[in-house]
Amino acid sequence: MSDIVVSVELRDRTGTGGARESRRSGLVPGVLYGGPRGAVSISVKRNELVKAINTGKLIANMVDIEHKGERQPVIARDIQFHPVTDEPIHIDFYRVEENSVITLNVPVHFINDEKAPGIKRGGVLNIVRHDIEVRCKAGNIPTEIVVDLSGYDIGDSIHISSVKLPEGVKPVITNRDFTIATLQGSRAVIEDSVEGEDADTGAAEDEGDED
Repeated sequence: MSDIVVSVELRDRTGTGGARESRRSGLVPGVLYGGPRGAVSISVKRNELVKAINTGKLIANMVDIEHKGERQPVIARDIQFHPVTDEPIHIDFYRVEENSVITLNVPVHFINDEKAPGIKRGGVLNIVRHDIEVRCKAGNIPTEIVVDLSGYDIGDSIHISSVKLPEGVKPVITNRDFTIATLQGSRAVIEDSVEGEDADTGAAEDEGDED
C-alpha cells in the first residue's frame, strides 16, 4: 500500500451541473463505488489530487481516502484529464480491502536491451502490449511487470509464458500464450541481409561456372 491519503467530500449535486460547480470551486468531481454501500458522489481538492498524481503512486496502487476522520482503502481506477490544460477533471475510486482480489492493468517495463543480440544488430523492439491486465490481491499490486530482453534476436517474439510475474499475480487472459513484444529487423538490417544473401548466391553461381 502507498502512503497516499486523499481527503474527499460528499457531493450533494450530481450530474453535469454539479460537476461544473465543483470544478469552479477548485474541486475535482468523482465517484466512489464498489462494495455493499453502493456508489457515492464525491469531490477532491484539485491541488491535493494533482500532488497525489505527481507521486506516480496513485494509479494502480491501494491508497486511503479520508472523510471526516474516517479512512478507507481504495484503488484509483480512472482519472480523466482536460484535453487542453491536462488538469484532472474526474476521478473514480473503487473500495477494496487488502486481501480483496482485483483486476487491473499493470505497465510493462523492458530491461537489458543491451544484452539482446537483435537490438545490437540494429533490430527494433515492437511493443504489442504496453500494459497487461492481471488479477492479484489489492495489497500486493505490482508497480510494473518486468520483461528481460536478454538473448532475444531479430524474429523472436516475447510471450507471457516467458515472463516471470510477481508472486500471486496472474494474467487475466489464460486461454492463450499472448504476445507482449517482438523483435523486428530495421530496414537497414533487412537490406544488409538481402545483400549478403545475394552476394552468397552470386559467389555460388561463379563457382558453378568454373566447374
